[in-house]
Amino acid sequence: MKRREFVSQGQMVLGLAALAGLLPSGSFAQGVVNAPGWNAAAFGAKNLNDTVKALQGASAELSADVVLGAPEIAENGNVVRMSLESKMLGTSQLALLVEKNPALLSGVFDVIAGCDPVFSTNVKMGQTSNVFALAKVGDKFFYAVKEVKVTLGGCGG
Repeated sequence: MKRREFVSQGQMVLGLAALAGLLPSGSFAQGVVNAPGWNAAAFGAKNLNDTVKALQGASAELSADVVLGAPEIAENGNVVRMSLESKMLGTSQLALLVEKNPALLSGVFDVIAGCDPVFSTNVKMGQTSNVFALAKVGDKFFYAVKEVKVTLGGCGG
């Protein structure tokens, strides 16, 4: 069977399953938003302080022990590689925030006891923005911040 035939038949089977009511109703995004453990307040927050409060903190302070690896210039805002690290003992969570994205909070990473608090991920950025790495140590939060410039067309301008 050729690839095109396989894809075509797969789409037809999914369409028939949807018509027969065999697939769950609602969109996938609704399922994620209602998933156990989903922190809607944190992902709906509009600034750093609101995000910290939604993650059960009072405030956050700037710290050199939180390391944010981010490019100064992102040639392609569709895929921007970021890394987060905490050099503080007892770090239980790291979070990545992109200030001008529609959802400020891009990701939350739980640190398993005995593991190094180091994570990396790709994010999408629509425009130049401040990026925050947020670390939870005990019941306190610490952050690092860096501006990432997003260029249009990949020409550096």
